[in-house]
Amino acid sequence: MAAAEGPAGDGEPWQSWLPNHAVFLRLREGLKSQSQSPAEAEKPTCSPSPSSPPLLTRNLVLGLGGELFLWDADDSSFLVVRLRGLGGGGEEPSLSQYQRLLCINPPLFEIYQVLLSSTQQHVALIGMKGLTVLELPKRWGKNSEFEGGKLTVNCSTTPVAERFFTSSASLTLKHAAWYPSELLDPHVVLLTSDNVIRIYSLREPQTPVKVIVLSEAEEESLILNKGRAYTASLGETAVAFDFGPLSAVPKTMFGQKGKGDIVGYPLYILYENGETFLTYVSLVHSPGTVGKLLGPLPMHPAAEDNYGYDACAILCLPCVPNILVIATESGMLYHCVVLEGEEEDEQTSETSWDPRADLVPSLYVFECVELELALKLASGEDDPFDSDFSCPIRLHRDPKCPSRYHCTHEAGVHSVGLTWIHKLHKFLGSDEEDKDSLQELAAEQKCFVEHILCTKPLPCRQPAPIRGFWIVPDILGPTMICVTSSYECLIRPLLSTVHPGSPPLLCTQEDKAAEESPLRILAETPDSFEKHIRSILQRSVANPAFLKSCDRDAAPPPGDSLQLLSRATQVFREQYVLKQDLAKEEIQRRVRLLCDQKKKQLGDLSYCREERKSLREMAERLADKYEEAKEKQEDLTNRMQTVLHSFRAQLPVLSDSEAGHEEGAAADPRAAPPPGQRHQQVGEGARRPASLPRAPTPTPGTSERARTAARRAFCWVLEVTMKKDYQQRKMEKVPSPQKPTIALSAHQRRLHPVRPAGRGRAHPRDGEADQRHPAPRHLLSRRTRIHTEAAESGLRRVCETDR
Repeated sequence: MAAAEGPAGDGEPWQSWLPNHAVFLRLREGLKSQSQSPAEAEKPTCSPSPSSPPLLTRNLVLGLGGELFLWDADDSSFLVVRLRGLGGGGEEPSLSQYQRLLCINPPLFEIYQVLLSSTQQHVALIGMKGLTVLELPKRWGKNSEFEGGKLTVNCSTTPVAERFFTSSASLTLKHAAWYPSELLDPHVVLLTSDNVIRIYSLREPQTPVKVIVLSEAEEESLILNKGRAYTASLGETAVAFDFGPLSAVPKTMFGQKGKGDIVGYPLYILYENGETFLTYVSLVHSPGTVGKLLGPLPMHPAAEDNYGYDACAILCLPCVPNILVIATESGMLYHCVVLEGEEEDEQTSETSWDPRADLVPSLYVFECVELELALKLASGEDDPFDSDFSCPIRLHRDPKCPSRYHCTHEAGVHSVGLTWIHKLHKFLGSDEEDKDSLQELAAEQKCFVEHILCTKPLPCRQPAPIRGFWIVPDILGPTMICVTSSYECLIRPLLSTVHPGSPPLLCTQEDKAAEESPLRILAETPDSFEKHIRSILQRSVANPAFLKSCDRDAAPPPGDSLQLLSRATQVFREQYVLKQDLAKEEIQRRVRLLCDQKKKQLGDLSYCREERKSLREMAERLADKYEEAKEKQEDLTNRMQTVLHSFRAQLPVLSDSEAGHEEGAAADPRAAPPPGQRHQQVGEGARRPASLPRAPTPTPGTSERARTAARRAFCWVLEVTMKKDYQQRKMEKVPSPQKPTIALSAHQRRLHPVRPAGRGRAHPRDGEADQRHPAPRHLLSRRTRIHTEAAESGLRRVCETDR
């Protein structure tokens, strides 16, 4: 293990100490030992011979969690570096701490790409002459390191199709990928130069599970002297493929009968002449199922050159509908939307004569982007020699952002972000049928292109392709780690415009509807000032990081250096300074408008304060008047209650409480009131018996005097009758006490003879009555009879007079 340069500081971010790690020092020393060998010393450094093999764009770096894996070709091993301290407490690993993952059976071919599986348990080591799968060891311990943190760990490897590549010396591996399913056993998909796609399982790595032949056998039998078929010479061979997201496919696509769907992955195959084919693959069942080969897929709008004849890479973004990215060697990128085909399209599947044939999907080219592979310097020549530079491009998905992808090539690295995907989904979800507005949407929303790294800054220099790159998500935004051809580590932050925002906290989701900031609502509007400033500051060209060529001692010509400096100055002036001045003017104009609005709002605020003061004074006066009116109302209410109480007390009818008291007294004789209170209750109001006379109804012609006299007479008769009935009821209810028997002597009997029963006093005194029997009318007092007879005679006279 190489010596350490020093420990990393506590709490220091990994972006600062990673370029000085001992891993890169070890890799650079290995590169120097290769360059000092006699075989390498005889080769030229900057101008290779035309017969030398072309430079390959490598990707020998991958990341897993908080660890960075770098492939060491000398030892055929992985060097693992921890970017963050997993033990907690803010401690960082030292600059000499790393693990080595050795291959038990190392590959015999040169590795140009490493690819992590979807289950993150296997790594594919891909070369031109084969493929080997490395199984990652188990983890345990405090920091969850491989085999508890051992410095050197042995890893098992599985060669895939080893006998096939050994027996076929002319075949090469063009493209390889993992089957995207995470529930099945790991499968590897290989595209070879014989225009055949083979699917291998790690359980049987020498026998393919499925074979997809992309060309006829007769055409491949005619081989040229250099080992290329006629189809390859015409560009009718597949160069790349990619899987789309899982979808439901009808059984007819797989050649099966019956209704229903089968879950499968769409496989998009790109040919060198720009044509795209489609098939569906499903490995859910043991034998596996491969659908019919559909294509070529029609592209709209049509182009004369079929969008280029030098296609080299294809990428399917994980969204619905599927979005394909097709790259050409000239630096053109085509963003195509995969939609269902129409019946008007002439191109259908191979069995188009069959009425049961399915329609072929169509590719709608949404936008075209041209990458600046080599820097375009300002030159006075009419035909600059740097305009013909072209090289193969490789497309890579972003591990965290589905709307971003990355391009690597011999001349550097680009990052492309699609900001119109969500608007496209909204448009396709609407009921609009006019597809012409898609072009308007493409004109309004362009994608973001970042030139991260340039390895060919001057036209006279040979490119120096990178060794690999990886995207590391960080709290401050996504960061790209690039490893150059000389094993130097470059760390470049990416634009956060395309990267999706962090998910909201749980505590903020509860009161989101209750408390919403007006400034945040204003910022989220489509015509907000913040978005306007961002559109002004958006750059179409940027100055990437420059790297020297392979010859470090040779200085570039002064003219090229001047052109490079002029180009960088022009980019800074047009894309930075000028746009910042425009943004500054817009901000100043906005500030002036806001100041005027502030003055107007302050005047309105003072006026509102005065109005509030006057309204408050008026409210106080109204409150005083209301209190006075309330007091007067209460006084009138009390007086009215007193009048009603006195009027009700004079009525001869008992109230409900008095009636209840009378019933209680009748039920309990002991609770009866004394005789003085009985007379008072009878005088104030007694219950009206059913036998009382009714008041005479006056006729329309009766005088007021006659009515008054009749009313008075009736009241008098009513009062007398009620008193009489009251006395009768009391005499019936209250039994008279038995008189004690007195024994009389003979002399007393002679003086007081005993009268027979029923011969009592004929005329008792007024107010008295027989306690044993109710007194009839002829036994009442004389005064009571006189008053009653007078009242009845007066009432009869009044009634006769009215008649």
